Amino acid sequence: MNLAKSITSLRTGFAPAFWIANSLELFERLAFYGAKAVLAYYLANKVGLHDEAATLTGWFSTIVYSLPIVAGVFVDRYGFRKTLMTCFAIFAIGYFSIGLAGMEYGSSITQLIGVRNYVIIVLLLTAIGGSLIKPCIVGTVAKTSTPESKPLGFSIYYTLVNFGGALGPIVALNIRKDLGIEYVLMMSSATSALLFLGTFLFFKEIENTGEEDKRTFAKVFGEMVLVFRNFKFISFLIIFSGFWLMFWQIFYLLPFYATEVLKFENFELLETVDAAGIIILTIPMAALVKKWKPINAMILGFVLASLSWLIIGSVGTVAAVVIGVFLYALGEATQTPRFYEYVSSLAPANQVGTFMGFAFLPVAIGSLTAGYLADWLRITFMQTNPSMMWFVLTGFGLFATVLILVYNSVFATSSSKP
Repeated sequence: MNLAKSITSLRTGFAPAFWIANSLELFERLAFYGAKAVLAYYLANKVGLHDEAATLTGWFSTIVYSLPIVAGVFVDRYGFRKTLMTCFAIFAIGYFSIGLAGMEYGSSITQLIGVRNYVIIVLLLTAIGGSLIKPCIVGTVAKTSTPESKPLGFSIYYTLVNFGGALGPIVALNIRKDLGIEYVLMMSSATSALLFLGTFLFFKEIENTGEEDKRTFAKVFGEMVLVFRNFKFISFLIIFSGFWLMFWQIFYLLPFYATEVLKFENFELLETVDAAGIIILTIPMAALVKKWKPINAMILGFVLASLSWLIIGSVGTVAAVVIGVFLYALGEATQTPRFYEYVSSLAPANQVGTFMGFAFLPVAIGSLTAGYLADWLRITFMQTNPSMMWFVLTGFGLFATVLILVYNSVFATSSSKP
């Protein structure tokens, strides 16, 4: 019966714009994770910013995942189509500019203002453009799905995001091997340019009805004040950022470990294991823990994710990395659906939308801290005791697990919503 309903929803539950938006998102994620797969390694070994490559990459993702809170204003003011086109245009220019830093053609520009200054400027430009994509696609999924089809619609969206995340590093590997690492960024630029054209030709504007839903900068900043005054909610988001501090090491630390310690040059293949694991594991794990309390599923996810690095550090082989990253994916698949459920439960009844808008904040905080941590671990331990990098990361994960247990014990008896 459920299968029949799902098939019916696929036929009748979504407007044409739903499929166009998700197709755009698939290729945008391919471009994003293709660039992401090599970015830290590229900045360190091609551009020459060895000691702060992960830090700069961390700032890039922090901006991408924190600004959507504000970017929704542009969607309401200018519409989905114009905002999407702006995003892809900035992405095309930004990725091209990042790739230029590693090419002889760009040396005159980088030498004029300094390599580091140039990289910071173009990373900032690209990240600002990237921040526009989330409210556009998520908003389109919500507005082009019938109420009965929304759960399936978001499942399709999440699956395609991970397909893009899995394919991007594989594409990046082939381009890096055939043309050079800088051309991975050029691939992302070209893909973004094609997405701009696709949006212009095929994406029809979606009516943003309901003046009460219109967002303004004043309203957004008012919501920020409201959210940041909620100690229970903010403390949970900060603790949960520990999960993403671990996640980003797949892109910030693992490429260097694979090439310098394991002598495994095809590091992009290791990066794709997490996304592939999510595609395989999300549905069965959601079914397995559906009757659990959300906080318990998240705690299990933290434990599994923390132990994944222990395996990598203890064994020190390519096979151990694959097993460890797959175990991390198991932890991610266990906690992610319940995380959003729990965030919605923390919100006052009339402010669920406001609070859900901050659900990406742990991803942003985790990226920022992960970048600094990755550079420190790499400089301190890579040449002397590389296993210690992963043991330290395990310690961070277990510490965050303890914090979420303490958090639960403090707030579990609270009968009222914050």
